[in-house]
Amino acid sequence: MGKLVVSVFTSLDGYIEPESGFEGPAWSDDLDRNWSGHALERARHIVYGRVNFEFNRDFWSAADTDPDSPAAGISYASTMNGLPKTMFSRTLTGDPGWNGTIARDIAETIAKLKREVDGDIFAFGGASLSSALIAADVVDEIMIMILPVLWGGGRRMFELKHARQELELIESRQLDTGAMLMRYARSR
Repeated sequence: MGKLVVSVFTSLDGYIEPESGFEGPAWSDDLDRNWSGHALERARHIVYGRVNFEFNRDFWSAADTDPDSPAAGISYASTMNGLPKTMFSRTLTGDPGWNGTIARDIAETIAKLKREVDGDIFAFGGASLSSALIAADVVDEIMIMILPVLWGGGRRMFELKHARQELELIESRQLDTGAMLMRYARSR
């Protein structure tokens, strides 16, 4: 039976992205090993919202075709490209490529994936998908990186109203970038 892990990063003041748009964390080998590498060692399926799916599809697919791509040479590029993926979209139809399928109903799709996937299902998240998964009460674990920055505005991490959900800290670690990585499991 699969477990859904939402993987997000946020500023210390609770924004998933600043008003200026996407801004990723400062990268380091420590972050790579304990954030991306850790997730991909466990992942058996990935879920995305449409925008994040399209960005990642274009970025990671280039690793196989363009030696000058920023993704070329990243040790887990082939893992990213090989994993099955589900993209949630209200508007797109057809084959999205990149080992992906399109789904619309979050609760129904995640329940089906949990029955079918033997291992962890990772949601690499934008604010909309992460918030919708929390609101649908389908999340088993949250892997969150708190960045050492105050953005002062932007998109809130969990935008949608949701029921109270108790969590249990299962790991915390300070990364060499000054970010804090924490993993919380749902207390069910």
